[in-house]
Order: sequence, then structure tokens, then C-alpha cells
Amino acid sequence: MNIGVIGAGAIARYVLETVAEDSSMNVESVLVRDKDKYANVAEKFGVTLYTDVEDFLASNIDIVVEAANVSAVATLLPTVLRKKSALIISIGAFVDEAFTVRMKEKAARYSHQLLLPSGAIGGLDLIQHTANTKTLESVTLETRKPAYTLTEEQLETEKIIFKDSAKEAIKQFPKNINVAIALGMAGIGMERTNVTIIADPMIERNMHTIIASGAFGKVHFHVENAPMPTNANTSYLAALSVIGTLKKSRQPFQLG
Repeated sequence: MNIGVIGAGAIARYVLETVAEDSSMNVESVLVRDKDKYANVAEKFGVTLYTDVEDFLASNIDIVVEAANVSAVATLLPTVLRKKSALIISIGAFVDEAFTVRMKEKAARYSHQLLLPSGAIGGLDLIQHTANTKTLESVTLETRKPAYTLTEEQLETEKIIFKDSAKEAIKQFPKNINVAIALGMAGIGMERTNVTIIADPMIERNMHTIIASGAFGKVHFHVENAPMPTNANTSYLAALSVIGTLKKSRQPFQLG
């Protein structure tokens, strides 16, 4: 599998480093805004840098991994899907339901895959299975983060700073709640997915607790995210999910 990467940040570099050790995958091309700024990336990983998306897509790649930001997804994904399959990390772009519908239609029209990794949580397979069979009735998410990442207030004890729907959570905390977007898309929608966000001065890692119930029964997931060794601001699990999704996308035998 020949991979093209958009961006050169922490997750992009993790993909480059991991793929370099895997004979089944190869990164050929990287799309950046400034070639000079990332000349060390080209030298270290033996990739070709591009600043023009059409030239990037014309290179020898099978799939594009976006590891940039929401703005890049909104701007570039319509062009990418005309020519290549895509794996999108900046899932916040899909808060726009009209955009999501257009991208799904475009992927189908050009027979390309549009892959969204599970990111910082797990259990999305169960959420999707129960939603698709109309046995899912409720989904709640409690996200607990170190207080300093959510508020400038000096807290001595935990404080609930938000309690409402995923749709409202995304509006108020667009950089902190990608998990709610993933749950809403996989399950019963942004409006019916209930979210509580807690600023906790006693923890150092992000924690997500998901409870889903319906005719099938009830499930409870709890995830504690360790940061990437190379970037304390990025979930290690989110980076791992990118590689896992890439590998799974090409496997004839799939579990889950």
C-alpha cells in the first residue's frame, strides 16, 4: 500500500516512522504548505514533498491520510475523493452534516473509501452494530480532562463545565470533543448523544466513559488515554488507530 500524507505534525510523523518498519506499507508523498520548513522530513524518511494537491494526488499513492486540521479536510477532501481513498484524522470536519453527506456521496460516486479511525476511544463497532439494527436507545459520554486543559480557573476539586448534547458540546469545545463526534456519527446522532465534560485538577490524562443501552442490554467502556511519547498533546491511542485502520482496510478477513 502506497500512502500519501497530508500534514507533517505529530501523528503524520508517527505514521512515517511506523510505516518505515512495515514492509506492507510505504509512504511515497507528503503534502505540506512549506517545503523548506519540512525539508528534514523529506531527508529523514525519503519522501517527496508537495505543495500542490493535484501534483500530490498524481504521485504513486493508493490512499491519502489526512493528518493536518479541520480546515484542510474542508478544503482538500472533495478534491482527494475524486482520485483516491482517504483516511481522515480531523473528524471535527464532519460536524457539518451537509458536508458529511456530500463526502459520502462523492466517495460512492468515485468508488473510493472514506475511513474515519476510532481515535481516542474504542467500542465504536458495538455502537454501530446496535444503531444499524435499531436496538440502540441511549448513548452517554463523560469526558474528564486535566483542569488546566479546559479552564483557566484554579480548581481544587473537579468541576462539571458542560452537560448537554454532543451537538452543543462540539460547538462550545471544538478542539476537545472529537470523541463526541465519533459517537454521534456511529450511534444515534449528535442531538441524542448526551455529553458531560469535567475539569479535574487531580488527573493528568484524558478519560472517557461511554455508556450505551438498548434492547441488546447495556455496555460500559472506560478509556484512559496516554499521550504520545513524542507529543504530550496528542493521544497515543488516536495515533495507533490510524495505523490499525490502514491495515484493516486491506485485509480480506476482518473481525468486528
